Amino acid sequence: MMRTRPTPSAILFVLFLHVASQGSAQTTTQTASSSFWAFQPVVDTPPPAVNDREWPQTDLDRFVLAKLEERELRPSPRADKRTLLRRVTFDLVGVPPTPEEVASFLDDDSPDAFAKVIDRLLASARYGERWGRHWLDVARYADSNGLDENAAYANAWRYRNYVILALGADRPYDEFVTEQLAGDLLPRTDDDRVTNERLIATGFLALGPKFLAEKDPQKMEMDIIDEQIDTVGRTFMGLTLGCARCHDHKFDPILTEDYYGLAGIFKSTRTMEHFIKFARWYENPLQTEANRAAKEKYDRKLAEFEAKIAAIIAKANAELTKGGKPLPQIPEVSYSKETRAELRKVQDARNKLRDSSSLTTALGATERDVVDVQVHKGGSHLRLGKKVPRRFPLVLSGDGQTPFEKAESGRMRLAQWLTSGSHPLTARVMANRLWRWHFGRGLVRSTDNFGKLGERPSNQALLDWLACRFVESGWSLKAMHRLILLSATYQMSDLYDPRAADVDPDNRLHWRANVRRLEAEAIRDSLLAVSGLLDTTMGESLLKIENRKHVFHINTNDETSYESYLRSVYLPVVRNHLYDVFSLFDYTDASVINGDRPTTTIAPQALFLMNSKLMGEVARELATRILRGFSVSSAVVSIEDDHVRDLYLTAYGREPTLEEVDDAARLLRSFDDELMNTTSDAQERRQQAWQLFCQIIVAANEFVYVR
Repeated sequence: MMRTRPTPSAILFVLFLHVASQGSAQTTTQTASSSFWAFQPVVDTPPPAVNDREWPQTDLDRFVLAKLEERELRPSPRADKRTLLRRVTFDLVGVPPTPEEVASFLDDDSPDAFAKVIDRLLASARYGERWGRHWLDVARYADSNGLDENAAYANAWRYRNYVILALGADRPYDEFVTEQLAGDLLPRTDDDRVTNERLIATGFLALGPKFLAEKDPQKMEMDIIDEQIDTVGRTFMGLTLGCARCHDHKFDPILTEDYYGLAGIFKSTRTMEHFIKFARWYENPLQTEANRAAKEKYDRKLAEFEAKIAAIIAKANAELTKGGKPLPQIPEVSYSKETRAELRKVQDARNKLRDSSSLTTALGATERDVVDVQVHKGGSHLRLGKKVPRRFPLVLSGDGQTPFEKAESGRMRLAQWLTSGSHPLTARVMANRLWRWHFGRGLVRSTDNFGKLGERPSNQALLDWLACRFVESGWSLKAMHRLILLSATYQMSDLYDPRAADVDPDNRLHWRANVRRLEAEAIRDSLLAVSGLLDTTMGESLLKIENRKHVFHINTNDETSYESYLRSVYLPVVRNHLYDVFSLFDYTDASVINGDRPTTTIAPQALFLMNSKLMGEVARELATRILRGFSVSSAVVSIEDDHVRDLYLTAYGREPTLEEVDDAARLLRSFDDELMNTTSDAQERRQQAWQLFCQIIVAANEFVYVR
């Protein structure tokens, strides 16, 4: 969690709270832990009885309908097939259905027609890209460090592609979590691909932003650990654990000692090579034949340099401690001028070797010397208190925890604890994320905070039931998709009911479908898809900067290029300077986790749809595609009418109304009249008129919103 320097008034307020709460902190903690819903075991409540036995299609629906019937409300009717197909296609693959897919679904009258659509979409390579992007929001994915030294994470794309492939393959969520927290600790296999996936997965711990120029290496280390604790807490448990760094959590039953019990796990984990300005993050060498040979040579040469450095330091320290003198706190300052020059020469050669390494690597984590951490009073490493053995928060695991192994960081045990199936939060949090990404809002609307400052679940019995089904399914995300998508709740229309709106204006009870605007990536991908420009190959790195080199800094400009037709998930994510299309349409802040993107409506969004280079290119290609690719039907009055029909089917997945066909004809004639002032070429005027019309169609709300 990023923190700004507190103001004096803020410090006084915190001190007041601290003093006022001293006598009752432990009592408050125990009371909260025994009563607050999020810390209680998940309860597998049977689906409730309902009066209307016809409407529910699954047990999920009974939970929703029971809440509606309590308020004497009725669910909206089922959405029509075109609306439903467009909704589920965007939900699962992030681009609109093709006219052929629409026709196929409309022609299929079988009872399982929609189930077959779901299975087709879940099997698509586009599914992993769509849902991988959702997870990357939570993993605070970026291709650069951001903050003070915006250096390139040139190998971060390997983690991104790992996520896409893992979700596409329906990797069980418990394995997915374990690989990201402790993939390097899983048993080694003879399959290099599997080994490398597990090493790459640990990039989750290393992707966060870091103050690489921090002068105090101990502070830098603890700040990085704090970011990891906060990310793990909010991602997997929906808890703001980072708030306990300086004092017991003021709202949730998380103690400062709980925080430092977890800090020992991450301090025993290596994600940095060193913390000396400019700090250098660690990357795991991947398992390849070329890497093995190169690493053997690299390790041998590096060991030689390290031995030389150690010998120079040992000799210099021996000189400083002659006659029983104590070694200075920073010995190097007291070395002779010649010794410092010799040491710097060897260190520079070692660093040059590191920078020139030809090894294929990926951001990640590995083990280091295992330590337990002392409480940092007020969060400061300069004021140390009681040493806390590595452990989990007491409110979740009690005070009878088995001591951690002395030779292991505890990351594997952390992963096993989270995915045991009995943890009160892991399955709930992910089930809620799935619900949010399908319905636009979670059952717990504060998706990353299940604590007291978060929102209460609108239907806790349903949330717990979903969490139980998730574990019962073998932690299968695709099984959960099917469960949700086949429900009558998901398939409702967005029909407005004035009475229901009076009773439940925010639609927390799900009496109708929510109308949702597409996210930034889905808008761009859909524009490319309908125009025929979308490149569906899997991307690697589009960041043309060497690893660890500055993307930009105070004296340079960001020259990152986004000129690509690949899906948006493959475009570079540069912290402190996001792609302008992403920024316009509420892209996530890549510095912190975000499982709940907001939706804003601002003037620059409309200006982008009217004037941007991308929109001009898309409209031109779409017009060319429509004018060239039609198939005349005897049912239409003219070729132009047929073009209008093809355009509406391509962009909206529906036929135009007769009124829309007439409006299009009038608009195209008016464009042609206006263009006569610029060109006498009728064919060129026709192309330009259609380009303008296509831009109107894809800039409309119907294109960027899903019902």
